[in-house]
Amino acid sequence: MTRKTQRLRIRKLDREGGAGVREDVLAAEEPLQILLGNKPFTITMRTPGDDFDLVAGFLVGEGVIHHKEDLPSMRFCAGEDEQGRQTYNVVQADLAPHVPLPDEGLERHIYTTSACGICGTASIDAVRKKSTFELEKEPESLALDVLLDLPQKLREHQDIFDSTGGVHAAGLFDFSGNLLCLREDVGRHNAVDKVVGWALREGKLPLANTVLQVSGRASFELVQKAAMAGIPVLAAVSAPSHLAVELARESGLTLAGFSRGKSVNIYSHSERIDTRAPLPA
Repeated sequence: MTRKTQRLRIRKLDREGGAGVREDVLAAEEPLQILLGNKPFTITMRTPGDDFDLVAGFLVGEGVIHHKEDLPSMRFCAGEDEQGRQTYNVVQADLAPHVPLPDEGLERHIYTTSACGICGTASIDAVRKKSTFELEKEPESLALDVLLDLPQKLREHQDIFDSTGGVHAAGLFDFSGNLLCLREDVGRHNAVDKVVGWALREGKLPLANTVLQVSGRASFELVQKAAMAGIPVLAAVSAPSHLAVELARESGLTLAGFSRGKSVNIYSHSERIDTRAPLPA
């Protein structure tokens, strides 16, 4: 199986003239081709690992599937490197008979980099996809103290980041602050797709009364993916974009930014955050 990290020998230099050779650990990044049936659909750059979760989550974000039964099977297809070893870089996803192919057809051949989750989409209108799950006000409120604790809880479980310092993380928590799923990847959107894909494969969509905590900024695409999965709260340690806030307000999602332990900015639907709620026992 392809490794999530790679070791390389590098030269390290410093201002005082010091120089030396050392071994460094880097996050792996490789292409993954996704087939719908036997037809090419997209190629994305990602950190290998949890690839079935990545494919499932990507298809949820694209509005292709919504429930576990929509995706009855996935498999790795033949793909070899120069030494004839299986690369595990091609996944075939078989849609259920009742699931239609994407409106744009299979001819678009999206190429997605690890920095952009919607690079192959032609227009903003095309990515404003309608979620199957309505983000109505949750019957539970999220305690402010729980929300503020999530960045540290996320950081404590970032194993690949500890080794490389070069990946993003997405963690799914319940409203009591319990970690449900965490994934890491060189692409922030990939990390989110892996979390959403895990939830779909576990039959957990929509993800009511959950918080998606991410390690970087809150972009339009991350709000889009959270809304498509029925996640009511998205929190980021950095800033959101204006378009992300606009979409969060339109879709009914609570968007939090600059969440760093002591304070947080709430950009939309602050009614879900209870500043008086006691911490769960």
